[in-house]
Amino acid sequence: MADVFHRSLFLAGPAGRLEALLWTAAVPDPKFVALVCHPHPLYGGTMHNKVVFQTAKSLHLRGATVLRFNFRGVEQSEGVHDRGRGEQDDVRSAIDYLATDFPGKPILVAGFSFGSSVGLRVGCGDARVGQLIGLGLPVDNIDMSFLGACEKPKLLVQGGNDQFGARPAIEKLFATLQEPKRLVIVEGADHFFTGHLGELGPAIDAWLETGTG
Repeated sequence: MADVFHRSLFLAGPAGRLEALLWTAAVPDPKFVALVCHPHPLYGGTMHNKVVFQTAKSLHLRGATVLRFNFRGVEQSEGVHDRGRGEQDDVRSAIDYLATDFPGKPILVAGFSFGSSVGLRVGCGDARVGQLIGLGLPVDNIDMSFLGACEKPKLLVQGGNDQFGARPAIEKLFATLQEPKRLVIVEGADHFFTGHLGELGPAIDAWLETGTG
């Protein structure tokens, strides 16, 4: 990606410092800022996950400054895994950073798998966050019904063959959600969008272009 500045940093997290990576554009005034949350730490999830990277890249190409970070206990982040509870505080710390360093900019929160359950839960309740993207929601294993009360624009992207979020389950959840909302099923894709990563960017672009994203 041309004209991208990669900045490695540490966020002040509630359980110690959190390793992070910020992508900023050459222009000093980004259209919006975005946070992308990674999949389950106990199953190899980090901020370098391919789905997380592809999502961050897609948002950056849309003019966003994008922050990724490792949850507590992952790689150089301090603390220990807290089964999604303390990780919500990690997300809040990341939002605090974006709100402080980019005051007044719209904030979008995205998350993949475990990152969607934690990131979207915090994003729904945080007034500073205006947009939400969930990818590979693990609806077969994690209760995501909290999304039903969320009035913010949200995009859900799910593999048609997701082994942790079956199509009937994600469609049932989607039916309970308030507008504005969009569900994109990537046909033939598994939970990790293997062989289909290139379809994530167009799905995100199309949603953002509607003006509700």
